[in-house]
Amino acid sequence: MTLIILDAGHGPDTPGKRTPDGKLREYDFNAAVAVLVGEFLTKEGITVKYTHATTRDVPLGERTASANRMRADAFVSIHANAFGNGWNTAQGIETYIYPQASKSSAVLASAVQKALISACQRPDRGVKKSDFAVLRDTNMPAILVECGFMSNQTEATLLQSKTYQLQCARAIAFGVLCWEYGR
Repeated sequence: MTLIILDAGHGPDTPGKRTPDGKLREYDFNAAVAVLVGEFLTKEGITVKYTHATTRDVPLGERTASANRMRADAFVSIHANAFGNGWNTAQGIETYIYPQASKSSAVLASAVQKALISACQRPDRGVKKSDFAVLRDTNMPAILVECGFMSNQTEATLLQSKTYQLQCARAIAFGVLCWEYGR
């Protein structure tokens, strides 16, 4: 049975991870979407585990070590982006993989990115490479998705919307399922 690790990026107390007006903490978006993705994947027969906690900020090393111990098939970290300290025009969705990522990570990232763009109709910032710990230190295909910018007023409003959270969750789950059934 396939095991997917879902990671609501950051934690409930991570400082600075919020909209400029303070109305949305990034973790609130990330956790809501992670739970929804988990529900969708579980209904499709996928086993889902989470690396985050609602009561504390789980260190990155603990998140990746846990995923590696569980021998997961894939690791998906869910985020909302930000740029600068105030409101600005940066917008769109992007998905990250490690610079030396496996082909399987690249295929997973592409499937999720395409699904997010199709479902959410936001600008496509593409699949990018970065040396994020959750991508570098996991032993399985791993991606990090940025579902919009908290520092953009339009996208901040979307990120707070249950409808948009559901769109993102369905798209991420769909992308994961396309990857899984294509392996």
